Amino acid sequence: MHTWSTEMSALFSIQGIIGLVTLSVLEIILGIDNIIFISIAVNKLPLHQQKKARTLGLTLALVVRSVLLLFVGWIAGLKEPLFHLGAYGVSGKSLILIGGGLFLLIKTWQEIMEKIYTDEDEIEYKDKGKNNFLAIILQIIIIDFVFSFDSILAAVGVSGIVSIMIGAVVISMILMILFSGGVSDFINKNQSIKMIALVFLLAIGGILLAEGLIDCYNFTVPEEKHLELNKNYAYIALAFAMLIEAFNMQERKVKRKRDLELKD
Repeated sequence: MHTWSTEMSALFSIQGIIGLVTLSVLEIILGIDNIIFISIAVNKLPLHQQKKARTLGLTLALVVRSVLLLFVGWIAGLKEPLFHLGAYGVSGKSLILIGGGLFLLIKTWQEIMEKIYTDEDEIEYKDKGKNNFLAIILQIIIIDFVFSFDSILAAVGVSGIVSIMIGAVVISMILMILFSGGVSDFINKNQSIKMIALVFLLAIGGILLAEGLIDCYNFTVPEEKHLELNKNYAYIALAFAMLIEAFNMQERKVKRKRDLELKD
């Protein structure tokens, strides 16, 4: 019989600790898109509410993922088709991915258009007047729920032990809460980095939408012919873009210093 004591024994074994560390690192990597979205979303709030919103948003993500891990069987059931459109099966999973992808695409596109066509002072005045704390938290909850599926599927793939999966989620979320403020400040202080982050979220929204549509398509072909979409390319592209921008920032810093020396 699978008991809580069995779970604890597995968690504190050598293999369990290795699995916990490995899964914690994986959860942090998969949480990058979540941190970026939260960082940009809370910037629309007054300064004194931003830290509270970030902490609450990531805490809710922790709660959502931990609860969903206890219902792995229910999540597995979401892979089954709820109805069919012709030959294409539409499952609960595909509906969540398509809905979440569209939400992220629309929200991120609005942010990009505002950034391009509106002065920063106007954005700050307009957004911080119309966006309230609960509205931002609601957006974070929606995205947390969608992103949780990637997190849970990865956790189940690495370890089938619930205590290890929940432990990894808790560790990764605590670390993200501790460092999210620095990430948020860095993104919002560097406008070129903010645009890279927005385009990354746009790509993630497109990937979620594509994953949902592919899931519908996979019901039309045998399992051995199922298509899989690798999201790792988006993370590689983000790392590449950030590396280029890091060089650009260093170049601008050196040139500013040189110009100041020449003026003196």
